[in-house]
Amino acid sequence: MTDPNAASRPVQAVVLAGGQGSRLRPYTDDRPKPMVEIPGTGTPIIGHQLTWLAEEGVTDVVVSCGHLAEVLQKWLESADLPVNVKTVVETEPLGRGGGLKYAAAHLPHPDQPWYATNGDIWTRFSLRDMADFHTERDAAATLALARPRIPWGAVKTDGFGRVTDFIESPPTTYEINAGVYVFSAEFADMLPERGDHERTTFPRLARERRLAGFPIPQGAYWRAIDTAKDLQEAAKELAALGR
Repeated sequence: MTDPNAASRPVQAVVLAGGQGSRLRPYTDDRPKPMVEIPGTGTPIIGHQLTWLAEEGVTDVVVSCGHLAEVLQKWLESADLPVNVKTVVETEPLGRGGGLKYAAAHLPHPDQPWYATNGDIWTRFSLRDMADFHTERDAAATLALARPRIPWGAVKTDGFGRVTDFIESPPTTYEINAGVYVFSAEFADMLPERGDHERTTFPRLARERRLAGFPIPQGAYWRAIDTAKDLQEAAKELAALGR
C-alpha cells in the first residue's frame, strides 16, 4: 500500500559537526566532537547519526565540518556509509545560522525539504512522524523537543510541607530544543549570511506562527553528548537498552 505522506518527507539532511567540544576534553584533543566514540559501541557519534538518518529514509547528507575537519573527513572517506555524504568546511566563521545556510547550499535537492541535526546528539525516534507533523502544520521549520532528566534527585511535598516522595533524576518540566530539525525548502533563504538563526530566524517565525515544536515520544532515547560524564551516562543507558 502506498504511503500518501512519503513524497513530502525529506531524503536529505545536514549534520552540523564543526564544534570544538572543549567540555569533552581530552576526548576532543585529537578529534572533533562528532568523532568521539560512545564507550562500548565502537562507533563515533556521527556514525550512529548517519545510520539513523538512513533508517529514516535519508539518502544524502551534507556534513558541515570545522574543528579538526580532516579527521572527520578521513573517517567518512574510509567508512562503509549507508548514505551519500558530502563535507563542507567554512573558510571563515559564519555563526550557527550562517554555517547552516552555507551547508544547505550544498544539498542535492534545493527545492525539497531537509532535516538537520547537531553533531553531538545521540537519539532514536521517528523522523518520518516528525516530517508528517511538520507538513500538517504547514511550518517553515519544526524543532524536536526533549525533556532531559535533571542530574539531581527531586523531592515531592504535599500542601502542608510534608515530604511525600523522592524521585531520582526526574525529567524536567520544560521542553528544550533537542537539536534535530525539519526545514521546508524555503527555510534556507530565511537564514542569515552570518550570525545565529536561533536569535533571528526562529523568533521571527515564532511570531508568524510558522515555527512548530515536535515532542520526542515518551520512551524514545535522546541525549546531547556535551561532557565526559554524558559519554559515560550514554554508555550505561545504551547497555541497559541492549544497543
